[in-house]
Amino acid sequence: MNANTPTIVPETPSASGLRRPDRAEAEAAVRTLLLWAGDDPDREGLLGTPDRVARSYEEFFSGYSVDPVAILQRTFEETDGYDEMVLLRDIRLESHCEHHMVPIIGKAHVAYLPDRRVVGISKLARVVDVYAHRLQIQEKLTAQIANAINDVLQPKGVAVVIEAAHQCMTTRGVHKPEVSMVTSRMLGSFRTDAALRKEFLSLIR
Repeated sequence: MNANTPTIVPETPSASGLRRPDRAEAEAAVRTLLLWAGDDPDREGLLGTPDRVARSYEEFFSGYSVDPVAILQRTFEETDGYDEMVLLRDIRLESHCEHHMVPIIGKAHVAYLPDRRVVGISKLARVVDVYAHRLQIQEKLTAQIANAINDVLQPKGVAVVIEAAHQCMTTRGVHKPEVSMVTSRMLGSFRTDAALRKEFLSLIR
């Protein structure tokens, strides 16, 4: 296996411990929703829709089958004493709201202050993707990303800021298309050192 390949967690019944439906049951559920919406799942344009939706869900929610801890465990100690902030900004983020199952689209900014070890920058983006590709609320997503980096790398500090638009309020409900939500999680030095936190926030603006 390539070293860059994410570790796949063996399939479990489901995150809740309940039996996971098979592909045929998932497609049948999509047919039910099409009928409930008022359309005919047997008309030409919708014949392949249950299959396409099931395949889309496999991609949208692929984060349930990948272990974010394993992604971060390959680190490097040959840094020539580098001890300044490592920042990856403007990471494209695509997730789904767990309340309405509609998209959350935005960007994440992730930084950490190394303590002897660093990790490949692509791994930071992958951790964002793993947690984003699950049903989410933005507050929990922000905390999960920061906590995983903090727990595995054990750096001097971690900072995560997410800016995102939620289609549960931009395309339905209150219909406020210009609204975005900003959440942050500061750990270690980013929480206690005001100058470091200010530097991080200035770099992502």
